[in-house]
Amino acid sequence: MAGADALHASTLRGILLMVAAVGVFVLMDTTAKYLSRWYPVPLIVWARYASNLLVLLVFLAVRGELGRLRTARPGLQLARGLLLALATLLFFTSLSVLPLAEANAIGFAMPLFVAALAVPMLGERLEVARLVAILAGLAGALFIVRPGSELFTPYALLPLGMAVCNALYQILTRKVAGLEHPLTSLVWGAIVGAVLLSAIAPFVWAPPQAASHGVLIVILGILASFGHWLLIKAYDHANASLLAPFTYSALVWAMLLGWLVFGDFPDGWSLFGMGIIVLSGLYIANRQRFTMHRG
Repeated sequence: MAGADALHASTLRGILLMVAAVGVFVLMDTTAKYLSRWYPVPLIVWARYASNLLVLLVFLAVRGELGRLRTARPGLQLARGLLLALATLLFFTSLSVLPLAEANAIGFAMPLFVAALAVPMLGERLEVARLVAILAGLAGALFIVRPGSELFTPYALLPLGMAVCNALYQILTRKVAGLEHPLTSLVWGAIVGAVLLSAIAPFVWAPPQAASHGVLIVILGILASFGHWLLIKAYDHANASLLAPFTYSALVWAMLLGWLVFGDFPDGWSLFGMGIIVLSGLYIANRQRFTMHRG
């Protein structure tokens, strides 16, 4: 009985850590959206990666684990880093125009793309039910950006582009899982993003217009590092298939912060579309979990 209680407590801790992690990521998105009023998006993305890398290097140095910088799969890590940087650039650009909750909801098509891309890239089977769930989730995104609404602009495609990049990133992360330490994968994502964006930063440079802006720019990297750390700790306590549904708590965080900071709140059609995307994603997550247990 004690073992069951310990397992229950560990699972609950993992769920709480996952909810906290996605909350931190939404807070990072909120900060980026706020800063986009004054600064070019590529500069904000560079600041996010540069400060993120600095925080991670200090963290590894303090722990005496700078050896984690070595990777046995440099090609895969480079590809992961490029995809993650592109996903961030696309999403932060969309946030400069779209409301926080709606952009996050469209971005949650990512698990649907993972399910679709896992077929050719990982050899998984695409059943009819999973295909229907994927199509339903994409239909939910169309409800959010329906023709005639203020969101029906080319910017609404950017979270979908981010979702595709993130899906490919997740697929490659699965390929290096078990071959690389999580901290190695984490720091390499920061290295590639920081180096790539450093080549762009001089062309879009703008000095901080207020001391508070400089603080927020540093906070971006801290939030990215802290969010990923919480994510790693969550997976220490519970498996990915169990935690997957709780990533959708990001929509609650996004609606709350969007309302508090920007005065935005989704309309009825957008909420309906969000519901379809969430249900489709939950179905795919539960289907994958069932398949894993059955196998």
